[in-house]
Amino acid sequence: MTAIPKPPQNRGAPLGQTLTDLARRLQDGARLLEQQFLGKEEVIRLLFISAIAGEHLVMVGPPGTAKSALVRAFSAIIDATYFDYLLTRFTEPNEIFGPVDIQAFRQGVYRRRIEGMLPQAEVVFLDEIFKANSAILNSLLTVLNARVYTHGTESVRVPLISLFAASNEVPSDDALSAVFDRFLLRVRCDYLDSYHFRGLLQKGMTLETQQMAQVERTDRKVAKAAELLAIQRRFGELSHMSEEFLATFKGLVFQIRSEGIGLSDRRVVKLLKMFVASAIFDGRTAVNDSDFFVLRHVWNTPEQEEILQEIVGPVLDRWYEQHPDQGRIGATPTSLQDLLSELKVIRETLTGSEVLSDMQLFSQLRNLGDIKAALQRMHDNPAAQRMIGEVDKLLEAMFASSRFV
Repeated sequence: MTAIPKPPQNRGAPLGQTLTDLARRLQDGARLLEQQFLGKEEVIRLLFISAIAGEHLVMVGPPGTAKSALVRAFSAIIDATYFDYLLTRFTEPNEIFGPVDIQAFRQGVYRRRIEGMLPQAEVVFLDEIFKANSAILNSLLTVLNARVYTHGTESVRVPLISLFAASNEVPSDDALSAVFDRFLLRVRCDYLDSYHFRGLLQKGMTLETQQMAQVERTDRKVAKAAELLAIQRRFGELSHMSEEFLATFKGLVFQIRSEGIGLSDRRVVKLLKMFVASAIFDGRTAVNDSDFFVLRHVWNTPEQEEILQEIVGPVLDRWYEQHPDQGRIGATPTSLQDLLSELKVIRETLTGSEVLSDMQLFSQLRNLGDIKAALQRMHDNPAAQRMIGEVDKLLEAMFASSRFV
């Protein structure tokens, strides 16, 4: 395997300077979103790198897991023309692509009035996308594939950077597989773990009271659509990948395929763009093994997510062990203080005088498991390792109880 060569550099501002400035602002935007949405750090990063790479992403999860709110908040900090819509099986094409131009139709010309509609948007969000009818989905395929919208005899280029979508479930109908395949990344959005519960209540109540008081949010823009498109045009300057990186990628791809997870050659090539976008987001001019975290999100069914984690996890673990100064992508940012407070509540519940039901005990057992998993991700923190010992003691005490014999 030979390394991908660097093409000649384009004229313009020095790439390093441009990259550093844009990365800083995008990271600021990510932090703004992280302050609003607990436990969504990895999803937020994926939204940004999808926009950088010009690729599409779909979020799958039950209602009430902030899928729509997250994309709308993301769109609010990107200076781009935005369009969103909730699709149903009764949604008509004119609601998405614009109404038929009646005046032109009277003159024998069929076209739509696309002003302010999806064909003129730079960032698009379609909620419940797989409930759309075939007339809409067929037009979307061309938009997603070629950035072209055809109405009548006229084809127009769409300025789309990324299309984000949400669904409560993965489509099982073969007729929807073509659209689902166009979403390079698939992200699971689930309910928050127990150690995020207090933060959820605090931030959620703040947001609710702001809405009741009709407080307007003043989101600042961290990047323009033109900047993202300009970076995409200079991707070639950042696409040099070492022999070692490509060899690791090859091994991961064939291991993924050997587990029965379909990953087409087309998607494999597009993933190279995502690795580059991940590096750009960090302000790097070269990819490294930490960018392989993207591969956790190429599943075709939710059940495959765990398999992908088992395949990709060791590569990420090895890289972070060799670079302990780097913050781990997707690591739970929950503070030790939050975990300690949650652990204290569980201890008081278990050692109190009140007799707990089996359901309550199993709930606390699950909560302890969540806390231990969060602590184990803090590899280099001695305090976290000591807390794991406390969790183990509580677990031993619970299993020693006759209720679990």
